[in-house]
Amino acid sequence: MLTSLSLPPFNYLIINFFTFTLFFLFLIKKSNIEKNIRYYFFYGWLFGFGYFVTNLYWISISLTFDQNFKFLIPATIILIPAFLAIFYGLISLFFIILKPKGLVSSFFLFTLIFGVIEFVRGSILTGFPWNLIAYSFSNHLEIISITSIIGTYGFNLFCISLFTSPAIFIPRKNRINIGVIFFFFISLIFFYNYGIKYKNKFNNTVSKTYDYKIRIIGSNISLDRFYNDTDPVTVIKELIEISEPNVNEKIFFVWPEGIIPGIFQNELIEYQWLFNDHFSSNHLLALGINNKTTGNGSVNLFNSFSIYDNNLNLLNSYNKINLVPFGEFLPFENILMGVGLKTVTNSFQSFSKGKKRDVIEISQKNFSLKILPLICYEIIYSGKILDNSHFDLIVNISEDGWFGHSIGPKQHFIHSIFRAIENGKYILRSANNGVAGLINPLGIVEKKVNLGDSGYVNFNKKRIIQPTVFFRYGNKVFAILILLYIFLIFSFNRINNE
Repeated sequence: MLTSLSLPPFNYLIINFFTFTLFFLFLIKKSNIEKNIRYYFFYGWLFGFGYFVTNLYWISISLTFDQNFKFLIPATIILIPAFLAIFYGLISLFFIILKPKGLVSSFFLFTLIFGVIEFVRGSILTGFPWNLIAYSFSNHLEIISITSIIGTYGFNLFCISLFTSPAIFIPRKNRINIGVIFFFFISLIFFYNYGIKYKNKFNNTVSKTYDYKIRIIGSNISLDRFYNDTDPVTVIKELIEISEPNVNEKIFFVWPEGIIPGIFQNELIEYQWLFNDHFSSNHLLALGINNKTTGNGSVNLFNSFSIYDNNLNLLNSYNKINLVPFGEFLPFENILMGVGLKTVTNSFQSFSKGKKRDVIEISQKNFSLKILPLICYEIIYSGKILDNSHFDLIVNISEDGWFGHSIGPKQHFIHSIFRAIENGKYILRSANNGVAGLINPLGIVEKKVNLGDSGYVNFNKKRIIQPTVFFRYGNKVFAILILLYIFLIFSFNRINNE
């Protein structure tokens, strides 16, 4: 539970040196006493349950908006952390099964298993990569600049090792123990120096100024619009007012995910009369809106990022690929809908998964731009998001109102900072009931609209940098680190035996 305080928005990362060290030493000591390995799964599960129950409680808030879901709130608060804690139970179980005799080799094995299982947690069953220990460093941008090379999972492996390293310093049996902990702290200094040089290099790169503005909207429109039959006209009028369009300015507006209730992608044009006095040929609009298609006797619903011209003609769209289980799709839908369950965000049926993520190229009279769209939850995945590096910006749209004024929306925004650094791209984030903003490739939030506020930020100038190492190779870098740790485990185990 204490470990949760190291995460955003608290960031008391010093706590991790105590909790990880004590957890590792506890397992080492128990291994000399308790021989029933089933207990070790339970020890790890307890550590994980305490961790997740205190930092993912906000998921249950999404169930408070519909009376049909409220009975699930107590179960959600317990069951989701209980499920995720299984991964931590496997960490301690595998560690005890494979544990070598030496303390240093045991240390490397423990941190390696921890790092690999965290990667599995973020990948299996659609993935749930929330709240990696690496996010403890979110306030230290110079240090996390190293994720542009090793990625978040590589940095997470380093963080686990750093926080656990005092455990091998306490016995101080020989110089090797001291040398290992010294290495990790020296690496921390190296990361910081790398971040400073990376920042200076970035600030000296050539900048490009667009002759138009990209206006990112942050709104604070209640989720009640979905449940109280709110007239779409009211919401559209409010969004236009927040956007402050000027018919003589070239502006590309970006509105949040699923912001307009009760209408589909092809129906927005019916509300053109609302835009006529405010939008001109100098304007484009992107927003999140549901897309419905029919074929072969079936209806498919998509969570879509859609781009329109000023006359609300659809220019391009992207259908979300990484869907949220139970939020956007119901696993075993035919069975669970039969007992009255449905998705949280959609009363009709599960959303369908989009086929492919690709760059959207905008080539209009006043606009020339290539963007990579990511919808809400998709921003939390660390990996090679696209083979094609030839795009200008990442645009992320989100609806964070499902999580109220909890720590959830703030943690969601922090993920955007890590993705910007990893990929060396500007991220423009439009959010309703969340944090909207402009994040540069250093992870610096240049402008933002705070949680609970309505407003906008403009973007029209960027610095041009080459794709990062991590963008080019993705988690292949993490695989190299895994091999390095395996080599260290065998090397130190051999030294101990000799």
